[in-house]
Amino acid sequence: MTSSEITLEAVADIGGIPAAEWDACANPRPDADSIHNLDTLASSATAGDCQAAASSIYNPFVSHAFFAAAEASNSACPRTGWGPRHLVAKLDGRIVGVVPCYLKSHSQGEYVFDRGWAEAYHRAGGSYYPKLQVSVPFTPATGPRLLIRDGVDREMIGSALARGLRALCNATEASSVHVTFAREDEAKFLGAHGFLQRTDQQFHWHNQGYKTFDDFLGSLNSRHRKGIKRERREALAAGITIHWLT
Repeated sequence: MTSSEITLEAVADIGGIPAAEWDACANPRPDADSIHNLDTLASSATAGDCQAAASSIYNPFVSHAFFAAAEASNSACPRTGWGPRHLVAKLDGRIVGVVPCYLKSHSQGEYVFDRGWAEAYHRAGGSYYPKLQVSVPFTPATGPRLLIRDGVDREMIGSALARGLRALCNATEASSVHVTFAREDEAKFLGAHGFLQRTDQQFHWHNQGYKTFDDFLGSLNSRHRKGIKRERREALAAGITIHWLT
């Protein structure tokens, strides 16, 4: 598929895309500079300033290494219902944009529950699966989904990627394309390109001044406190070790 000088192709293995090229699109800004920008925000900065700075921080979930680990471990592979169909945009032969995309045969591992849609589609005489899923497997973390390299016309590349997703849907005979846990600006951008908008909700835990985990447990009733302690004991009994990285 060609649009102007832009060429689009689907790649069925993250290993078929050079890591440096993918990461130049996924995390185009230097990590150290991004953190410095966030650190220098004054307390009087607007929410928009904070969001803009936060969005520029290195995001490990869209890195080439993260997807490579998921696919090489066979966690996200055709056998498990996650068939890679990563969309790549090239401008004069140079990769300028990518979209992490999977051809799904089920709705597991997405943390967006659309089984009701699947059942309704089936009752109407259609087949909901396969569907195209633009997401990070098993990771309900908001982040960029249209990954575009710095220094190019983002509007032009983004529009080409949006059209490419619709064309890929037709080419794979998928029922639909789903872009989940995208940032708000991307959701609005895709909405302007004909994607239906859906609003959902997440529940986030906040540290209300707890000094230790026991302080947190102390804020719960006895039933919830005992349940969490039991779950932690059972998890650690399996030989799992936990490493904290900052």
